Amino acid sequence: MNKEFIESAYKQAKAQYAELGVDVDAALKQLNQIKISLHCWQTDDVGGFETPDAVLGGGGIQATGNFPGKAKTIDQLKKDIEKVMSLLPGKQRLNLHAIYGDFQGVKVDRDQIDVKHFQSWIDWAKKHQIGLDFNPTCFSHPYADDGFTLSSKNEKYRKFWVEHVKRTRKIGAEMGKQLGSPTINNIWVPDGSKDVPVDRFTHRALLKKSLDEIFAVEYPKEYLKDSIESKLFGIGSEAMVVGSHEFYLGYAIKNNKLVCLDNGHFHPTEQVGDKISSVLQFVDELMLHVTRGVRWDSDHVVIFNDEIQLIAQEIVRSNALGRVNVGLDYFDASLNRIGAYVIGVRAAQLAFLFALLEPTEKLKKFEELGKNFERLAYLELLKTKPFGAIYDYYCLVNNIPVGEDYIAEIQKYETEELSKRK
Repeated sequence: MNKEFIESAYKQAKAQYAELGVDVDAALKQLNQIKISLHCWQTDDVGGFETPDAVLGGGGIQATGNFPGKAKTIDQLKKDIEKVMSLLPGKQRLNLHAIYGDFQGVKVDRDQIDVKHFQSWIDWAKKHQIGLDFNPTCFSHPYADDGFTLSSKNEKYRKFWVEHVKRTRKIGAEMGKQLGSPTINNIWVPDGSKDVPVDRFTHRALLKKSLDEIFAVEYPKEYLKDSIESKLFGIGSEAMVVGSHEFYLGYAIKNNKLVCLDNGHFHPTEQVGDKISSVLQFVDELMLHVTRGVRWDSDHVVIFNDEIQLIAQEIVRSNALGRVNVGLDYFDASLNRIGAYVIGVRAAQLAFLFALLEPTEKLKKFEELGKNFERLAYLELLKTKPFGAIYDYYCLVNNIPVGEDYIAEIQKYETEELSKRK
């Protein structure tokens, strides 16, 4: 797009927002502080690098589609992430699962992983001046085949998974220490029952016991932040998920942990945006996994829809940008994986920009005075304001392809890189 056109459109848009009392420069400054954590598993369909040609299996996780160009090596995955970041304004983070270690072709079981297996990732992140987040991988393993990990009644299996998560916390703390930015270690387990269980209580007692053992060692918060993530149901756990929202919310409040709210992990009629201001009354920080649920499947590419808008608005309206950590979580193999990445991140950034361009104090004042007509009128008017021109300018000043220009960049990468992968 033409630079002069972008700058002209920005000036006109800025003037329109100024009439509403919105400081566009301040909004862009705030947007630039939001670091979205990129989920590494979008580039390879959650395969990881434990073994050559690793494939997903177990845990109710399923990537659909077979679009060419799946990352098969760490070098390919890093190259893909670098391409994604080159097409995004602002700074990002990278969120790694434990199965993405640099194992050098050596079989390392989950309870044996160590910092050395992730040092190359730390060095890479340092080179690109980004932070890392981390996750234990409690699926795609023989000890998870019966549907239970940290809540397993098989003590051998439970201890195995406890040790695995302990090691991810140790690795995460070292990541945060070396990079000078705290790593969020987010725990999600697929534990649950396909049909109606009789003994839910014992499984949840075992999950609590496992978490207590895992968190027995404390790490400085400037190195590591612990997060726990719930889910309503999954494939193979339709009747009961051990780690429910109520379980983890109670545990997080009692033990001062982050709660991870994944907007694809609730009933379709629930609004995660509505939960944010409630949960922030009782915990210091939140972790968000932003995705797009379609019927029963929670992992579609994020788009600029009502759900993501409400999430961003509630964070901004609660003045909670400093208390909410934002990451993406989806995996779609039915289209260009790099394109899926960029669409999702840009949609999330657009949602936050849209929220930051609200005249929040004016809207709150209308609400307090009972001026509901004026409040609704402004909310409707904001939908037609040229916030896209503001985002285009944000891309321009960050030397990032503007508007549809990023599509050609991804098509070129597909031709030169992705299409050559077998």
